Amino acid sequence: MRPASDAAMRWKPHVQEWLPIAIGLLALFVPMFIGLFEGLWRTEEQGHGPIILALSLWLIWRKWPAMMQKAPPRMALTGWPVFVIGLLFHVLGRSQQIPVVEVASFIWVLAGIVLLKRGFAGLKVLWFPFFFMLFMLPLPGIIVSELTMPMKTAVSWVTEHVLFAVGYPIARDGVVLQIGQYQLLVADACAGLQTLLTLESLGLFYLNVVQHASAFRNIALALLIVPISFTANVIRVMTLTLITYHFGDAAGQGFLHGFAGMVLFFSALILIVGVDALLQMWVRYREGRRHADAAA
Repeated sequence: MRPASDAAMRWKPHVQEWLPIAIGLLALFVPMFIGLFEGLWRTEEQGHGPIILALSLWLIWRKWPAMMQKAPPRMALTGWPVFVIGLLFHVLGRSQQIPVVEVASFIWVLAGIVLLKRGFAGLKVLWFPFFFMLFMLPLPGIIVSELTMPMKTAVSWVTEHVLFAVGYPIARDGVVLQIGQYQLLVADACAGLQTLLTLESLGLFYLNVVQHASAFRNIALALLIVPISFTANVIRVMTLTLITYHFGDAAGQGFLHGFAGMVLFFSALILIVGVDALLQMWVRYREGRRHADAAA
């Protein structure tokens, strides 16, 4: 019984310190997240929100022991204005129904609490999960509209040329693809800014989890995430186009449309892992050449 008793004694101070905070956070933000799950996060453009939230909370849980070890209890006075700003954002976002402000309040409040309980040392350990949560923020419509159209045009252009090159009867007018007797409009959710940002977040999450020692490998993969995301978008649009051409419009807009969304993320993940493997081979090749030159 002693080991269990000792473990309980070790955890008791942490439970006494953090349990009231956890209860307060649940009371404050559970209604907000319920509203997001019933509204904004049910849309195709913002459907990545729950994934980002779950991954962010997992990262915090994963880094929590390191924070407790490296950051002793120490209050940073900067935490009070950060915490108060987060509460004001929450009140403003809830009362005026501004999702971007409401979601941002969650990040500010968590950062303020960490500063108040563990100071800048604690925030330094948890900086990436808080940064990662920024991908939950729904961008203003005017910004999305301005940046989405050229991206959709580029994806449509590549899709047209690739499928035409392999023999499919396809033509394009702007972001409208004509394949056989079917017309497909490349929508924002298929090749828009939010999709690109979601794939960017997936790549950054992968980088943070694997934590390569090679700076070249990290920087190169971070830069290559942009073309990888674009390629994954093209694969998704091509998949939907081929589904519609071979199985009809009902299949393209039904269950297989959601399946194409899964293809998007799986193809992006495969491309990221594949490019990372090639970078690993290159790093090993450079190290081998360096050792060989040193031995010579």
